[in-house]
Amino acid sequence: MDKSKILEVLKTKLAEKIQKFEKLIESTRASNNDTKSSMGDKYETGREMLQQEINNLQRQLNEAMNQQAALQKINTDACTKVQNGALVKTDRGLFYISASVGEIIYDNQKIMTVSAESPLAKAMYGLSKDQSFSLNNSSQLIKDLW
Repeated sequence: MDKSKILEVLKTKLAEKIQKFEKLIESTRASNNDTKSSMGDKYETGREMLQQEINNLQRQLNEAMNQQAALQKINTDACTKVQNGALVKTDRGLFYISASVGEIIYDNQKIMTVSAESPLAKAMYGLSKDQSFSLNNSSQLIKDLW
């Protein structure tokens, strides 16, 4: 498997996510400006709710940008042990230890992207091919590693 191409798919997906958040923030700010009025408390409450939505979107944008920064540090060299940047095939699926962006499809295969801080990644960390690990009372075998 070509991890550099998988990483590019992941970077593209994350860049699209960041762009979506930026557009949402921009349109929410525009609607916040539209509600400015001298009508009183009812409008102040509406503007406050819009500001909270902007803050929430900003937090999500910051998280996506942090994930993007983490992806810049990913090494695509082959791995012999599970570590950040490893592509791990278990008897339950294919996992890419990088940033938690969700599922991606590459070469007609589902790959679940997981953060190095996730419980799954921590359970696998440092293991090699043909070793098993347990998570949530469920055992998995590492079948391959790239």
